[in-house]
Amino acid sequence: MTSTQSSQEVLADHDTVGGDNTSNKAKSTNIFLRLIQYHYRVTKYEKSEEQVLRESKLLPCIPFNRWFLIPAAVIIQFCCGSLYAWSVFNQPIDVLIYGEVVNMAPITFYIAVGSFGLSAATFGPWLERNGPMVSCLLGTTLFVVGNYITALALYLRLIWLVFVGYGITSGVGLGICYISPVSALQKWFPDKRGMASGLAVCGFGAGSIIFAKVQLPLYNNVGLPLTFVVLGSVYLVLMVLSGLVLRTPPPNFSVGSDQTENGKVVEAHANGDPPDKISLIDALTSNNYRFMYAMLLANSIFGLVVISRLANMTKEIFGKTPDEGATVVSINGLFNLGGRLCFSILSDYIGRKNCFIIMLTSQLIILGSFSTITTTQTYWAFLMTMFIISSCYGAGFGVIPAFLSDTFGATNIGSAHGLILTAWSLAGVCGGLTFTAVFNAYRDGAHPSDPHPYNINVWWIFGVVFLGWIALLFVTPTAKDRAFTRRPRSFFRSIINRITNRERSFEMN
Repeated sequence: MTSTQSSQEVLADHDTVGGDNTSNKAKSTNIFLRLIQYHYRVTKYEKSEEQVLRESKLLPCIPFNRWFLIPAAVIIQFCCGSLYAWSVFNQPIDVLIYGEVVNMAPITFYIAVGSFGLSAATFGPWLERNGPMVSCLLGTTLFVVGNYITALALYLRLIWLVFVGYGITSGVGLGICYISPVSALQKWFPDKRGMASGLAVCGFGAGSIIFAKVQLPLYNNVGLPLTFVVLGSVYLVLMVLSGLVLRTPPPNFSVGSDQTENGKVVEAHANGDPPDKISLIDALTSNNYRFMYAMLLANSIFGLVVISRLANMTKEIFGKTPDEGATVVSINGLFNLGGRLCFSILSDYIGRKNCFIIMLTSQLIILGSFSTITTTQTYWAFLMTMFIISSCYGAGFGVIPAFLSDTFGATNIGSAHGLILTAWSLAGVCGGLTFTAVFNAYRDGAHPSDPHPYNINVWWIFGVVFLGWIALLFVTPTAKDRAFTRRPRSFFRSIINRITNRERSFEMN
């Protein structure tokens, strides 16, 4: 289906997708739901022969190879990771605009996170219809323009313009840029989907660490408004050059066919990847997708709390210095990054669902023992468990794209991945607000070193993670999950086999 097809034709095509059942559903809904169904229709990006031939070359003298996508994706995600370094600007922006710290600048981050999730969910189908290159260039434009608007806002000292510039404009651009390279990699690496997505999102984690160290010295040398001009210009160059590398595979591409000659696939052979027969609407409304949504939300919620409160817990509960707390936060970032890469690669061998079973089970054990660790002030155990939590949190973002591709097909990955990221936004906003409300309610009158406000919060988080663990049991295992459980005997594999077999009677589309 081409992007030039009229909306009437598209709606007519959509009504026929999935048989009479889907058609009847579409006719019975109002115009608003019809528009949603029109947007989230079956998405297929068709290319002309000329475009296929053109994309077979990276440069006129350099044939394209799928491995070129890996560094391009890492660079794009690296720039997107600067979002997590926003806290560096909170105090300087407040002081510049208000003359003192009034905690208005942090609101920009929450607006950006919300815009990130909504744009990823909204633009996913558009990405699949227009290709990752065009999508990434659009996202880059919005991200860079948002940085320039922020620079103007700081020059004029208008906080509302900061919200519009970085919070909304850059946030929307970041969401589009985040899903663009992941979508391309899932199509080019059906044999190594976990590794490909893990390397990409690993760049996001690295960017959050590096930019946190770069931004403050830059601000001290050139001033706050010009800092956003410089950063925006750097993002523009890096992301445009990397975005031009992104493309989808030629028709009939399969593993062993990463080289092309005159736009045609060579050395192609079967890769075992299931055909993309499920429509996007059917994928997004399936029970499998609902259970995956709950699973990702549960996997994210405690990790978000750890990221936002780790320095405070280190100082308040265990009496460490601010410098020690900052060091722990930096090390924690490395575990977050490592989890994204290691679990993603591991999922190519033991399966996607099996990896999430390990993640959520580990979190349940840690949440159940958290009160004992903090009450007894066992610092080494606290650090070990927090680093494991951060590894599991990061791992979720590395494994979920491959999990979605294996379950719903590579042609649906942009839309499915974009929409499921709202689970992360929901965990961050609702989970963060709930944690803060409970924490403040039990904090009044308590000694700063009393872990009780944290311990109380852990139990409702335990409930959320447990529900996510239950939902995971009903997710249909992928072929890799089933293949792993059929391999030679081992104690670990037998445990995984018992858990995954429990839901086979509940398999769903």
